Amino acid sequence: MRVTEVRDQSKVERAPDGAVVVLDSGRMPHDEFVIRKVELRLYVDRGVSGDSRGPYSLVTSYVETDKGSVEITYDEGFLGERPLEPAGRLLSEHLGLSALVLRSVISLRARIAGRDAPADGAGGK
Repeated sequence: MRVTEVRDQSKVERAPDGAVVVLDSGRMPHDEFVIRKVELRLYVDRGVSGDSRGPYSLVTSYVETDKGSVEITYDEGFLGERPLEPAGRLLSEHLGLSALVLRSVISLRARIAGRDAPADGAGGK
């Protein structure tokens, strides 16, 4: 099962422009799930000119579990030339990773149960 909670899903229907692996142990238990991988993915929107603000970027979190995967909007906007590095540091140096995994598991659990996942207006696949 794959859940995608991104407002405009067409933006993530291609290979990301960059990715940072935050966790790749493959064996982190969380309730009834086993977290296999957590990464941040970068999608640069080349159709939006950022002038002096740089490119318009969509950063998503991708969490892969033994029961499916979840991709959720993490940050979006004119985030500078290299938005993945500070976002990855924030996740790994603070409690952000725990919150990100929890939100992803809640979305996946809801979808498995046949309910719409709590989302910010985004749909799912």
